[in-house]
This record gives sequence, structure tokens and C-alpha cells, in this order.
Amino acid sequence: MVFILSNIDLNLIRTFVTLYEAKSVTLAADKLFVTQPSVSYALSRLRDTFNDRLFVRGKEGMEPTVYATQLYEVFRDSLQTIEHTVDSARNFDATETEKRFTLAMTDLGEMALLPYIFTKLQQQAPGVELEVLPLEIDKVEEWLSSGKVDAVICSRTIPGAQIERRVILEESYVCVMHQQFAPDADELTLEQFMNQKHALVTRSLGHGLAEEVLADMGLQRKVSLVLPHFSVLPSLLKHSPLMVILPRKIAFAFSEIVPLKIYSLPFEVPSFEVALNWSRRGLESPALHWFRDIIAEAVGVE
Repeated sequence: MVFILSNIDLNLIRTFVTLYEAKSVTLAADKLFVTQPSVSYALSRLRDTFNDRLFVRGKEGMEPTVYATQLYEVFRDSLQTIEHTVDSARNFDATETEKRFTLAMTDLGEMALLPYIFTKLQQQAPGVELEVLPLEIDKVEEWLSSGKVDAVICSRTIPGAQIERRVILEESYVCVMHQQFAPDADELTLEQFMNQKHALVTRSLGHGLAEEVLADMGLQRKVSLVLPHFSVLPSLLKHSPLMVILPRKIAFAFSEIVPLKIYSLPFEVPSFEVALNWSRRGLESPALHWFRDIIAEAVGVE
């Protein structure tokens, strides 16, 4: 494999890794900012070099051959090391960079944190590009290890010996309801809470702590609607007499869109941490270090 790496164009390695992860010539071309024929030509050169088809069309796109899968692990790690070495060898200038960073987060994070993060990035690095990917918690360890994403923001702990974690926000839960439907009180009693109909965002996003506390208390609230995402809640609450448990930061963000009554929960639920996660695999890149610091600074903006 040493011979392979010393006799192959670095751009071909980059194309191979991108195509492997994208499973599509079209998507790979978009990510590389080249034309589709350029990716197809690169693939042809790669096939000639390795005397293998490398990718074949399948139901889910371009499927790698067994040999391509073996090559991917070597090429991915080598490419990441090379890029980090290049980054480390030169001074990183945020004001001049046109680097693209990739961040994975939930729709909740997008609504509550992304405006601050993007504004901070634009202030310090007007030429920078930011790509945001929807969080898939079962894939993020591989995404970080492979370099598909530079960082992940979430409240769950991501497993993996190479994963670093930095707490950037302490959060707590509140419950909200549109003002026209809300009980006329500053404090909500447990009885009032239990008498309401509730909307619940699926627990797969990691926000099932309040539900667990209620279960420990032997209580089961009336859940009238189960949703996969938080983003629909402002328009939904405007027209429906539903109560929702939300992280405090997003509750106040939603209250700027629709008039909401925000209550403390009438039972004790522990606060939780929102963390920035990244992989310490390979050499430290000044650009990635700067990117993480910008996120931490931005999240502290009120």
C-alpha cells in the first residue's frame, strides 16, 4: 500500500474517498466542486490503476467492491493525515480562509444555536463555508472518525476512544403552551400539567428525560401527538391547545415566533449538558481548533 500512495495523484485519492462516502457521482461532484464528467474520468483512472471496478451501481447508489472497501480505510486515514499536516504547516488566517467546515446537529440545535454560530463565523471569517448535516446519532462516531464531519453538537455522549467532548451549554427543561390556551397562572401545578393534552417529540433525539421522571413517579400524561421534529411546533401550538416540554433555550426562541406561556415544570427533572464533539484522530489542525473555539464562543452569545 506504500507503493500505491506514493504513485497516485492526491486528487484521485480525494475523489475516491468522496465517492465512497457519497455513493453518487453527482453528489461527489457537488462536494468536490467539479463536474460529473471529471469525477467519472477520475473513477476511470482509479479503475485502471487498481485493475478493479471499485464501484458498481446498486439500489442505494454506487456500491463499493470488496477491494474498494479495503482501500477506503487506508485512503481515508492517509488523506486526513495529509490535510492536517498541510494545515499545521501553515499559519491559519481566518480572515483569508475559504475553507468549508461541516457540522452535524439536530433540528433543535439548528433553531437554537445555528444563527449565533453562523453569525460569529461570518464576522471573523467572511469567506468560510459551513455545511450543516442532520444528526444521525448512530452514525456520528464513524462520521467524526472518517472526517465526514468536523464536529457534532448534541446532548448525548458519543462513544469512541478517539472522541473528545467539550460542554458548551447547560440546559434545563420547561413546558410551554400558546398563551390563548394556557392556564392563567404563573406557576403550573402537577394537576394542571396532567390535565393538559401534550405533544411529544420522538425520544430518539435524546430528549426523553422528563418522560423517564414521570414514569418513575408512576404518572403517564396524555400524549395526543407524537412528532419526529421540533421545527413544526411553533405553527402547531398556534392552532392547538397542546402543551410541550422543551429545553429552555428553544422555548424562548419559539416565544419570539408565537406568543407562548413558559412554565417551570411542576416536578424535578435534572438539567442536561449540550456538548461539542470531535475526533482527536491524526494531527491537530489549527483550522479545526479555531472552528471549535468559534462555536463555543458563539453559543455563549445571548
